[in-house]
Amino acid sequence: MSTPHNLPLQALEQRHDFIDRHIGPSDADTQEMLSSLGLNSLEELVNSTVPASIRLQAPLALAEPMTESDALNYLRSLAKQNQVNKSYIGMGYYDTIVPAVILRNVLENPGWYTAYTPYQPEISQGRLEGLLNYQQMVMDLTGMELANASLLDEATAAAEAMALCKRSSKLKTNKFFVAEDVFPQTLDVLKTRAEYFGFELVIGNPYSDLANHEVFGLLLQYPGGNGQIHDLEALIKQAQSQKALVCVAADLMSLVLLKTPGELGADVVFGSSQRFGVPMGFGGPHAAFFATKDAHKRTMPGRIIGVSIDSHQKPALRMAMQTREQHIRREKATSNICTAQALLANMAGFYAVYHGAKGLRQIAGRIHRLTSILAKGLQQKGIKLENDTWFDTLTLVVGNEQSALYQRALDAGLNLRKVGSDKLGISLDERKGAADVAELFDVLLGTNHGLDVASLDADIVAQSFSGIPASYQRSSDFLTHPTFNSYHSETEMLRYLKRLENKDLSLTHAMIPLGSCTMKLNATSEMIPVTWPEFADIHPFAPKEQTRGYQRMIDELAADLAEITGYDAISMQPNSGAQGEYAGLVAIRRYHASLGQDNRDICLIPSSAHGTNPASAAMANMKVVIVECDDNGNVDINDLRAKAEQHSANLSCLMVTYPSTHGVFEEEIVEICAIIHQHGGQVYMDGANMNAQVGLSKPGKFGSDVSHLNLHKTFCIPHGGGGPGMGPIGVKSHLAPFLPSHAVNPVEGVPEGNSAVSAAPFGSAAILPISWVYIKMMGAQGLREATQMAILNANYIMNRLAPHYPVLYRGRNGRVAHECIIDIRPLKAASGISEEDIAKRLMDYGFHAPTMSFPVAGTLMIEPTESESKAELDRFCDAMIAIREEIAQVQNGELPADNNPLVKAPHTLDDLTEGWQRPYSQQQAVFPKGVQPTSKYWPTVNRIDNVYGDRNLVCSCPSVDSYR
Repeated sequence: MSTPHNLPLQALEQRHDFIDRHIGPSDADTQEMLSSLGLNSLEELVNSTVPASIRLQAPLALAEPMTESDALNYLRSLAKQNQVNKSYIGMGYYDTIVPAVILRNVLENPGWYTAYTPYQPEISQGRLEGLLNYQQMVMDLTGMELANASLLDEATAAAEAMALCKRSSKLKTNKFFVAEDVFPQTLDVLKTRAEYFGFELVIGNPYSDLANHEVFGLLLQYPGGNGQIHDLEALIKQAQSQKALVCVAADLMSLVLLKTPGELGADVVFGSSQRFGVPMGFGGPHAAFFATKDAHKRTMPGRIIGVSIDSHQKPALRMAMQTREQHIRREKATSNICTAQALLANMAGFYAVYHGAKGLRQIAGRIHRLTSILAKGLQQKGIKLENDTWFDTLTLVVGNEQSALYQRALDAGLNLRKVGSDKLGISLDERKGAADVAELFDVLLGTNHGLDVASLDADIVAQSFSGIPASYQRSSDFLTHPTFNSYHSETEMLRYLKRLENKDLSLTHAMIPLGSCTMKLNATSEMIPVTWPEFADIHPFAPKEQTRGYQRMIDELAADLAEITGYDAISMQPNSGAQGEYAGLVAIRRYHASLGQDNRDICLIPSSAHGTNPASAAMANMKVVIVECDDNGNVDINDLRAKAEQHSANLSCLMVTYPSTHGVFEEEIVEICAIIHQHGGQVYMDGANMNAQVGLSKPGKFGSDVSHLNLHKTFCIPHGGGGPGMGPIGVKSHLAPFLPSHAVNPVEGVPEGNSAVSAAPFGSAAILPISWVYIKMMGAQGLREATQMAILNANYIMNRLAPHYPVLYRGRNGRVAHECIIDIRPLKAASGISEEDIAKRLMDYGFHAPTMSFPVAGTLMIEPTESESKAELDRFCDAMIAIREEIAQVQNGELPADNNPLVKAPHTLDDLTEGWQRPYSQQQAVFPKGVQPTSKYWPTVNRIDNVYGDRNLVCSCPSVDSYR
């Protein structure tokens, strides 16, 4: 046996330890698991599981795996190619100061960033409270009655607002009015969404033009894109008198000082919470806020956190109402949103908790004061301002000096904004101070201007000079809840953050075995670059010569993803999986339109598909036709062929997940793709299960035309307690000309006329280094091995559980792919115990539940990933087997059907202190088989009453008394 003592130097230098660190089972454990399946090698497992028709014959053409230090050093060299100028660009993106206590204890803390979406609320109370704080903050600052727990970005929030207006309108018109000073990236996304919704955008000056149009909605920017604070109240009343709903895109920091849109009568208010302590990150991830009137709560997009009660009548939090409605309503869903920006929303909410109303007034007041000093000084020197009111933004009319002044600013390390051919825009932010204003005077006026910031400030105070008209200055209170008034010292804030973190189960505690939602290792080395200033502090519209490092990193990642998938081009713009689905379908629609085949609008979707598939198809104005599955969970080829022939003239595409949502490799996938192509359609392959393909097969090589890739699953970006995500799409060459571009910062190689799907050209660019580092450290060898181990771990779990639970679907040779479905329905029929009872009981064993009732009601879908060790897999299997024994006790009458450890789960300290009178012991309740007292995870609430929460909808912070 070779050891480091007798290996040659070359062999020592070629050791790639990260692969072994990412993959959980050791070599010995791997052999033991293979033996339990009657196999000798991973290759034998692959050959018996993956169809020969799609298997790769050669390894991926990727660079050799890098060590962690080498990968970070190389990425650092790319980061240094970025130039971090002081940004005055604004347009919805601003420099901000991330409080260090939040940076270290939330953004950089795996206890926060590795948690899953809070679908099991009893073990998610910490992040749910953080999101409830966020909703309360948004409601207070906007003056609206209801807020959701975040959307993807400001521009897509605008698109959702437009859709809400149409759903709520009684008018038959399809016209939507957009004020001409709305941010251009917002308008760009609206154009895409409107085209496929069949809406007509009317862009103009609403003060002069609105009366000439019948519109179902109006979108206003507050303050306007040029900084002007318009008189919105009369305009809103006029629009509503025309029976139009009014949406206001608002700057959240400005609302600290400005009269709220709610007070002005707005129906919907949205925007970005980025400047509340979230880095610009070249465009994201950032949490968009979305608020509306209570009357629109049933049509509101996204997730809403609500207050309910648990079985002890204690307040408890959960996701309310239509949280997963796309899985229920499918193509009739109000949107295709399947995620949020939970981690970033929590950061923004904590920023408000830490600063409180007093701190926010100081921050916003300083930003406004500095802007007023700048305005007064420039006006004294004869520079004309386009806007005579402002919060933080000035638009300077400089005529033919525009280019010279812009370049002078660049030479000084400042990024201003060109507006048209004769103006410059300047937006100030939290990071700017008096010295920065003095520097701007020097750049814009020359060093002999004679202005003094302190003197100008004294004049402003003496004259009560302000850019905000008195009638628009805020007088209403905000952030009055005790949560926003209790944690202003770092000691108290640190303890509050830790208290919330301790309520939640994350990957720091145990495996999270969710099918279709790969929860693998998010390695520390992958996460480190996210907060490097060269990545974190870049504005998405910075000049391209300042972002060469970013572009190089993105290009390398795109090239690697193209090689991994077999596609010819990659778009990094979609910032969620569902957004990727939409972008892929838009590319297909654009492609068919280029051929004069606009009529192709039929989308075939298997009955097993993710709920976002039909919802995305509906958003792309497609008609959904369901294809049945056979008894083994595969697409019914005969039904597919019949429906493809039936709709041949109008067939747009097939949306298919591979391996299937049922957790098996369909043997006929090549034929499935060929059938669609035979009838002129395109194949959209949902990339949610790409973790079972990387290094083994390439969807772009066996028939698929486009796929989205969940970088937050397969490629290690963490889930963040419910977001962020990234869903870039890969396409074959014929679809490449139809990828999204960007109105402000066009994407190289894509026609500039292609409108966008996301606010920033590269989506949530700040988290792309995570996937870049993962691929560089794994290389072809590691990626293939990871996929093999994901399949092995799933089959090992399936094999261990099969004697105790029915396995619903298996593929060739009785194998599953990287996930398996166990059927609880027979057990429920025999015992009354449901899949939900098992999910809640797993909490007592210290585990998050598998996916409940998807894609088949009454089942549990389990995905272990490659990162879990054999010991952890066995611990999970032991827990499931022990739970099966408890079910047997109910079945045979040893435990009553209505009073047993399963229906009463999860168990908390409240159960132990209430006076125990149950037919099973306290030991069995809280320390069941295999659970050690020293490592016990305690849920903080008992089972939550979902029905009560929906019937008594409360989506704001409850009074402190309610917790006593």
